[in-house]
Amino acid sequence: MLDRRTLIATLAATSALAGVRNPAGALTAQAASGEGARLTAIYDRFYDRMIDESPEFATALGLDKDARLPLKAKLDDRSPAGIRKSHQLYRDGLSELKKIDASKLSGMDLVNYETFRGPWEYFVKAYDTFGYGLHGWPEPHPVTQLSGSYRSVPDFLINQHSIANAADAEAYLARCADFAVQLDNETGRIKTDHANGVIPPDFVIDRTLGQFDRIWAPAPDAHGLTKNLATKTKDIPGDWAKRCAGIVEGRIYPAMRRQADELRAVHPRATHDAGVWRLPKGDEYYAYALRYATTTDMSAEEVHKLGLDRVADLSAQADAIFKAQGMTKGSVAERMRALGKDPRFLYPNTDEGKARLIAELNSQMQAIQARLPEAFGRLPNAKVEIRRVPVDIEDGATGGYYQIPALDGSRPGAYYINLRDTAENPSWTLPTLTYHEASPGHHHQIALAQEAEGIPRLRRLPAYSVYTEGWGLYAEQLADEMGVYEKDPWGRLGYLQSYMFRAARLVADTGLHHYKWTREKAIAYYNETLGTPEPSNITEIERYCVWPGQATSYMVGQTRWVAIREKAKAALGDKFDIRGFHDTALSAGAMPISVLASVIDRWVATQKV
Repeated sequence: MLDRRTLIATLAATSALAGVRNPAGALTAQAASGEGARLTAIYDRFYDRMIDESPEFATALGLDKDARLPLKAKLDDRSPAGIRKSHQLYRDGLSELKKIDASKLSGMDLVNYETFRGPWEYFVKAYDTFGYGLHGWPEPHPVTQLSGSYRSVPDFLINQHSIANAADAEAYLARCADFAVQLDNETGRIKTDHANGVIPPDFVIDRTLGQFDRIWAPAPDAHGLTKNLATKTKDIPGDWAKRCAGIVEGRIYPAMRRQADELRAVHPRATHDAGVWRLPKGDEYYAYALRYATTTDMSAEEVHKLGLDRVADLSAQADAIFKAQGMTKGSVAERMRALGKDPRFLYPNTDEGKARLIAELNSQMQAIQARLPEAFGRLPNAKVEIRRVPVDIEDGATGGYYQIPALDGSRPGAYYINLRDTAENPSWTLPTLTYHEASPGHHHQIALAQEAEGIPRLRRLPAYSVYTEGWGLYAEQLADEMGVYEKDPWGRLGYLQSYMFRAARLVADTGLHHYKWTREKAIAYYNETLGTPEPSNITEIERYCVWPGQATSYMVGQTRWVAIREKAKAALGDKFDIRGFHDTALSAGAMPISVLASVIDRWVATQKV
């Protein structure tokens, strides 16, 4: 169950598939014959179809050159026909997997089979159950403050479309023209959704329209697409910027206004209800979203309780640190809020202050990378940088996201942090964020998967949020266990607040979509529990409203990662090797959490010998 939308919007594939030794005891693929070979061939065909049918995916992987150069002049087809074609890819893949005799598979071949067989089945089943919101991640609305080509395509073209010659520049202009077409394709889809009662909440429409106003505010020759092309073609003869400005003015801006007009037209019919329970088959849709996010059968009630229990435990730990530092008055949230306003920990909200913040984050990242051999036998070859979220989308964007490197090494991995207001990022909160997004978190895990041997190309992609985001949160705990906060109690408070934030997500997400909480109740819960700035809390809560279930994958995944590790430690005793555990779990690629458990069980069996 690949989340192509997330892949294309926020990721690009890692460096070339360099030879990397397998960790001791790791599962390996069987000889290239029989059912294992048939399975690998199925995945290779699927992978190639993904590239051929998704030009943006091809660019993200750095595979839009040479024979596939025509892909570089196109965007993904966002029309209903394009969505059906995307769905058919998974239908065909599942049909082929059903022909595999799993009893003849073992080792990594069996892991490869189990990784997609079950999820693809319930993914395809959802196509026949719901008539909306199933293009990649379960998102009920194609156009929101976090979704839609109006925000993803400019970011994609600016950050991922490479320009080395006139042909690349012509392809860029062709994509700009296609951008207007895809905006209209999406507008047609949302009109159909609106006619069928699938309407965003009023506050989502308001936030989205506000972003449209900011995006089309610049004159066409000052738009990000035009300026980006001007910069990248300064040594390529041609009137590139003028031609791009003409497309922005004559095609893109009018298509954006048509899309915004549809949102304004439906606004009177929108309610303030925040959860997907309000939509057709809404309860079923949320159950599917939870399963998609967690790859488990956990109910909304179980997820909600896990969140409440973890919040209580983490609050107690934070309280103990506050008391040790002489901060005894008020609730944990009130003390967190006071600490967040302490001038000692704030960066100036200026370009200079933001540049200093990013420089210090990069220093923290380099420091933790020097210590990675303590916990890992394998380290990624790909590099990573920390950058600022583009200004024109930062208002509605999340706190940060990770973009992995290009296949050909032309683009390093990048962790983007949202710096719309530095007050949202006091210094004591930042180290754990680096450990989550860069090292030993997302960059470490995803880059290793892409550089792994013995698994099909399809398996090297970050396909499962519960695995990848669970690892990111586990990486924060690992950094704590490595002693990074031994002389930094404030930094450890940042780590605990990060965990409280993810635990509170379980409560808020299920509250909104299962228990029918209002947006305001969820925001109040965050204000009262976390002590994070209210503007940040509002952004987060509104995120959960349009991405149901996604936020639950972090803490559910982390608890499963820890449980799997502790089971292995109990079974092996003195023979347990933390580096072997990590290398084995990461060399097998992303997978459902139950498959990860079986991988480690098999590894444990090899270590007992």
